[in-house]
Amino acid sequence: MLRGGFDVMKALPFCAAVLGFALGGVAAPQAAQAGSFVPPQGCTAFLTVQSRACRVSTYYTCTQDTPGDQWRADFDQEGMFFLSRVDREGQWVESIELNPTVRQTLDAAPEDQASFTDLLGGIDTFAFNLSRDNGENSRVRGFDRLTGQSVVIDGVTLSQTEFEYGETDTAGTPLRRARGTEYIHPEWRLFFAGPTEWDGGEGYVPMDGSPVEFMFPGEPGFAAMQPVFECDAILSNYSKGAAGGF
Repeated sequence: MLRGGFDVMKALPFCAAVLGFALGGVAAPQAAQAGSFVPPQGCTAFLTVQSRACRVSTYYTCTQDTPGDQWRADFDQEGMFFLSRVDREGQWVESIELNPTVRQTLDAAPEDQASFTDLLGGIDTFAFNLSRDNGENSRVRGFDRLTGQSVVIDGVTLSQTEFEYGETDTAGTPLRRARGTEYIHPEWRLFFAGPTEWDGGEGYVPMDGSPVEFMFPGEPGFAAMQPVFECDAILSNYSKGAAGGF
């Protein structure tokens, strides 16, 4: 499961809020005048990924964090809409949704800690609780499993996984669920989206946020804040939904 929060919920474009807050004591990321993402002071960006479904993400690490922690900043056509931090095992340490701003954190002492190390051995199950600063609390249960297949995208070899998870409130009422395939890079210890189905209570909806291009420091497109793939299609579908009263 793509780590850092329920990223499949971000398939439609969001209007980005202006970041005027601090994240765990680290100053908020900013945009450079040239249109490139600038991570907070003490942080270093190491990877940018242009993906399907009109999203671009930059990954960075910060000296103030626990070694192995990694941040991801997601942008759509309107700007930044999501920030997340995971640890070396892929646990959702914290995430920040924008518009409106909601911070989500992993509760202490999970029942079944997410483990990237276990996944590299074939399968990882997980069961943990999340708390949001708007007062909401939820429980997540699921698994990630290697399929034994690999793909090469833009020269980068990724291992394919299959996953399924469900999220409920503390009373056990279903909130959302997802299933499908994703990709991991064993050395980077990162998940990347793939063809999935997401159900927020009205049945499964297919979506695909697979990576298309990988950019590294010094390469054209590194730290870009404008997505380039399938953005016209996303806006077209969004407009049709708005016209239909959704």
